[in-house]
Amino acid sequence: MSVEAHEAAEHAPTAGEYIVHHLTFLSNKGSSAPFDMSVVHWDSIFFSIVLGVIGCLLLWKVARTATSGVPGRFQAAVEILVEMVESQAKGIVHNAQSRKLVAPLALTVFIWIFMMNAMDLLPVDLLPFIWQTIQGDHEAKLRVVPTADLSVTMGLSLGVLVTCLIYNIKIKGLGGWAHELIAAPFGDHWALYPFNFAMQMIEFVAKTVSHGMRLFGNMYAGELIFLLIALMGGAFASVGLGTGIGLAIGHIIAGSAWAIFHILIITLQAFVFMMLTLVYIGQAHDSH
Repeated sequence: MSVEAHEAAEHAPTAGEYIVHHLTFLSNKGSSAPFDMSVVHWDSIFFSIVLGVIGCLLLWKVARTATSGVPGRFQAAVEILVEMVESQAKGIVHNAQSRKLVAPLALTVFIWIFMMNAMDLLPVDLLPFIWQTIQGDHEAKLRVVPTADLSVTMGLSLGVLVTCLIYNIKIKGLGGWAHELIAAPFGDHWALYPFNFAMQMIEFVAKTVSHGMRLFGNMYAGELIFLLIALMGGAFASVGLGTGIGLAIGHIIAGSAWAIFHILIITLQAFVFMMLTLVYIGQAHDSH
C-alpha cells in the first residue's frame, strides 16, 4: 500500500461515523431537543417539492396527451392506477360528492409518497457525493429520502387529520360533530361526556401519530439497511484480497436482492398510507 493510500485509510471514517454522516440532514442548525420547530431540513423540503412537481407534470402530460384509442404503455399504467384508486375510494367513502376531491387526493398521496420512497433505490453515496463536490466540502450533509424524515411523514399525517376534521364539520355540521365528540363511543349521557371526549382525542392523536410513524419507520429501516450493505462493499479495500473479493460479491448480491425486495416495500407503504387516508376520511362521514 502506498503512503498516500495508507494516509487516506487512516483518515477514512469509521462505520459508525459513515452511518451517522448519512443520517444527518442538511439543516439550518443542529437540533437542541427531540422536538424543535426551529430546525428546518432543507434537503427534505427540496426533494419533496421537486418530486411533487415531477409527479404533477407526469400526470398532466398523460391527461393532455390521452387518447380514446389504444393507449400507450404509460397512459395505460396511469389509467389502471386511477381505476384502482377510484374503486378503493368507492368502497370506503360512500358520498359521491366527497369522492370528487377524496379520490384525486388519494391518487396524489400514493404517487407522491411512492416517488419519495423510490429515492431509496438510488446508490446511497451518489447524490451526497455530487452535493459534496458542488460544495467543495467532503463533510457536507445530504439526505435524499424525504419519507425517512419524521417531520415529513408527520406533516403528511397532519394534513390527513386536518382533512378529516374539515369533512367531520362539513358532513355533520359543527354542532353535530361537537355533540358526537362528547356522545360517542360510550353513550349520550352527561356523566359519560368527559370520558367520551377523552377517548375521541386519544383516537385522533393515535391515528395521526401511527399514520406518520409507520411510514417513517419502514423507510428509515430500509435506508439503514442500504447503508450497511454499502459498508460491506467499502470494506473490501481494507481487508485481504480473498476476503475483500468475497465482501464485494456479497455487496452486489445483497444490494441487488434488497433493492428488488425494497420495490415491494416502497409500493406497499405508499398504498398503505393512501388506504389509511381513505379510511380516516371515510370515518369522518360516518355517524357514531
